[in-house]
Amino acid sequence: MSLQDQGKAPAQVNAKDGATAVYSPTARRIVLVVTTMSAFITPFLASSINVALPSMAREFSLNAIMMSWVVTAYLLSATIFLVPFGRLADIYGRKKMYLWGNALVAVSALLAAFATSYSMLIFARILGGLASSMVFGTGTAILVSIYPLQQRGRVLGISVAGTYFGLSLGPLLGGWLTQYLGWRSIFLFIVPIGLITMALIHRTIKKDWSEARGERFDLLGALLYSAGIYMLMHGLAKLPAPIGFAVILGGFVTLVFFYIWESRTLHPVLNVKVFRHNLTFTFSNLAALINYSATFAVTFMLSLFLQYIKALTAVQAGYILVFQPVVMFLFSPFAGRLSDRIEPRLVASAGMGFCALGLALLIGIDRQTSLSYIITCLVLLGLGFALFTSPNTNAVMSSVDKRFYGVASGTLSTMRLTGQMMSMGIVTMIISLYVGSMQISPASFAHFLQANRVSFIVFALLCTLGVIASLARGKVHADTDTLS
Repeated sequence: MSLQDQGKAPAQVNAKDGATAVYSPTARRIVLVVTTMSAFITPFLASSINVALPSMAREFSLNAIMMSWVVTAYLLSATIFLVPFGRLADIYGRKKMYLWGNALVAVSALLAAFATSYSMLIFARILGGLASSMVFGTGTAILVSIYPLQQRGRVLGISVAGTYFGLSLGPLLGGWLTQYLGWRSIFLFIVPIGLITMALIHRTIKKDWSEARGERFDLLGALLYSAGIYMLMHGLAKLPAPIGFAVILGGFVTLVFFYIWESRTLHPVLNVKVFRHNLTFTFSNLAALINYSATFAVTFMLSLFLQYIKALTAVQAGYILVFQPVVMFLFSPFAGRLSDRIEPRLVASAGMGFCALGLALLIGIDRQTSLSYIITCLVLLGLGFALFTSPNTNAVMSSVDKRFYGVASGTLSTMRLTGQMMSMGIVTMIISLYVGSMQISPASFAHFLQANRVSFIVFALLCTLGVIASLARGKVHADTDTLS
């Protein structure tokens, strides 16, 4: 089916890539469904794996730090490749990058399902991160390329709701699959979904978007960026050893060189000038970085807490953890529509405040904490995250010129993944300080609870700082901050 509106006037054509600029409502809905399906896969896998980690630990004899790397290896890979692939998508075509990314997601899931060792599992997770980096930056860019400005908040809210549906289904279905069919079945479940999504993308999206076609790819900038991000995460994993501080310092220095180079090169992999001259873009991305740094590892820590400290099964833990993403799923479309009418910074800042409250309430949980109390905290976090994410994405994508949609989408996804990576880095460091290399067992429960407590203190403080960053951004709507 063509994406062009056959019943309207001829579409405008981009001279560089031939992509149409006008789409029928039906065509837009098809693209929205396809990209939302694709957006479902990765969050489903992430949330289901958190529930499956204790089962993986028993099979491969993993300690808490090694379990964290099952999650972190994926995040590190995705973060390293996200900005370069976002730029390549702008040059060679977003559809191409999106198509191949979904194909590799299926391949990586298949490799993980048949992993015979911890090393092979980590390799599959690294490949999965690379594949997801090809999908993350392009999906949002495709959506905002075909929808008008006044509808972006709504469609981004729907897309985010698809992501949260994956997060919602993950703990429930992942817990069930892990308990009755084994953790490998989670990855096998992903393979046909990835292949079907790839086929729909190929069949439905007839045109491609490559507004930067003909521009040079900045290989040196991509290498500096990737090296800097890798050193930051590797250094976090080595703390508190002196080598950890040295590697982190090296990462910061490398990223400074990256910034200098990107400021001077003609066709940068990341247009850092957008950060210098666009306050809304800069602080919206900073708010996203802080929010994900403060919230992502919550599910990881609570999954271990529920299964080790509260002695729940994987299915029972899934029933508890599902409350947060379900609330996100229910409220994300509402938050997206709200940000079309109210300044996104106000809605997003309120969401960040709810996240800070939920995290603060989790600080004191222990063996005696009731499950209803934990569910209440998860509901607060889910509401806060829903109010933050869609409006914040709307603010970012509405603050840049059309030709930078790919880079802006990739940058926002980079902030999300970098924040998630930093979140896991923080808990990995805290676990190494309080639990060390011991496997989690009754003998180490007291140490794990202390690590849990310190982690939530750090996360609550980060979220409080995030409220300030969120409020500091400029206006997106030119008229007023109130309902019209």
